[in-house]
Amino acid sequence: MQRQQGLTLLELMVVLLIIGFATAGVALALRDSSQTQLEREAQRLIAKLESARAQSRTSGQTMVWVPTTEGYVIDTLPRTANQTVSKEVWLQANTQASIDIPSNASGTGVVLGPEPILSPIQISLRISSDVPNTNTNNNATQPNTMRIGTQGLKPFEVLP
Repeated sequence: MQRQQGLTLLELMVVLLIIGFATAGVALALRDSSQTQLEREAQRLIAKLESARAQSRTSGQTMVWVPTTEGYVIDTLPRTANQTVSKEVWLQANTQASIDIPSNASGTGVVLGPEPILSPIQISLRISSDVPNTNTNNNATQPNTMRIGTQGLKPFEVLP
């Protein structure tokens, strides 16, 4: 009796099918959820705010954080004519920020003065998703929201 060498076409197709399912499962498991993206944006904003706060303390200049439609701007007050402005863009395009507790806000921004103690600040970050809200009968989208803030003495942190 002669023994067959190699793989049959059916065996090869089964192996390729198993590899395809495994690859698809890994690819779906590694996708970022909007909550993960929002947490990443929050941590990045916290780092930027703390950096601006430290820069304000060391230079003695007042820094202001202003949200924009594409991201945010960190600037100094008073602004000089030839000074460059730090314009940051959100990592996720549909991220929005709003100031909830603007007790130390200047216009539409948050003042990060050279003083070591700030007034309480809360900022809400939202990533609008295209997933319909299933809790109501309308087709409104359900935004993911995360709040960051400081009570004045502590560093900025994610709030519950």
